[in-house]
Amino acid sequence: MPTSHTPAPTRRRTDLMLFMLVSFGMSWACWGTAIALGGPAAAGTPTYVPFLLGAFGPLAGALVIRIRRRRRGEPVPEHAVRFRPAALLLAPLLMLAASAAVLAAAVIGHAAGDPAPSWSDAQDTMRSMGGPAAFLVSMIISGPLSEEPGWRGTAYPRMRATMGRFRIALVLGVIWAVWHMPLFFIDGTVQNDLGLATPGGVLFAVGNIPMAMLVTCAYERAGVLASIAVHFAVNTTMVLLAVKTPATQALIMGCQIILIALLLATGRRRTTGQAMDVAATEAPLPDARDTVRA
Repeated sequence: MPTSHTPAPTRRRTDLMLFMLVSFGMSWACWGTAIALGGPAAAGTPTYVPFLLGAFGPLAGALVIRIRRRRRGEPVPEHAVRFRPAALLLAPLLMLAASAAVLAAAVIGHAAGDPAPSWSDAQDTMRSMGGPAAFLVSMIISGPLSEEPGWRGTAYPRMRATMGRFRIALVLGVIWAVWHMPLFFIDGTVQNDLGLATPGGVLFAVGNIPMAMLVTCAYERAGVLASIAVHFAVNTTMVLLAVKTPATQALIMGCQIILIALLLATGRRRTTGQAMDVAATEAPLPDARDTVRA
């Protein structure tokens, strides 16, 4: 098997540039086609296929980088989170927490004067997309599955080598918002319904930053499976609750920030405890101190 002798920093930069090129190139080409075709991006229309394919740009970018890395015999990035059996337990818990944050924001928003969440409206939404099963499949494929292996599974580990998680959340959040921009010009999308030059459109763009941090917390805990689960939970809950008012959008960001703080605090305590256990286990014996070097 060939082995690459390219320095790690150069590999990371090249991988990131190629990933972004493929992700934006495929997504914007498809969405540009959808814009040119016109009409709503609904199943059965000519616009729907390029609209749907555009969501897979980040996944395509991730596959290109993975194939390239394997052919070159390059190692897995140091900060990549591998799959662990514990993820099968953590992912559903994180998914419930993310969904609860959106629901809490909607309830608070209703108390402040926004429309109340309606189960009948949620049922209508699912029926309009072919029923509950088709709705859930659509929600997990278009967004979580098509994006997370790219943004978190590919870009994040390479950025983490030189940047802190908060800075990455800011940078990836902005990139994520820009990546979504063509959707504002495709009829029938959530973004188009909000409008670009509106408070709702601005809050959607800004909301990509706390969302990026939230799915990052999930990724660091349990890998891509968890980030997919959290992305799915947020998107699905927002669609079912028909979140469109700026007040509820802002409240969702606030609730997500609280959840992020809780995840970071509990994660820090767990990491500290593990570090103390390792330190106690690996502490040198008194008569071995002369042979130990810092």
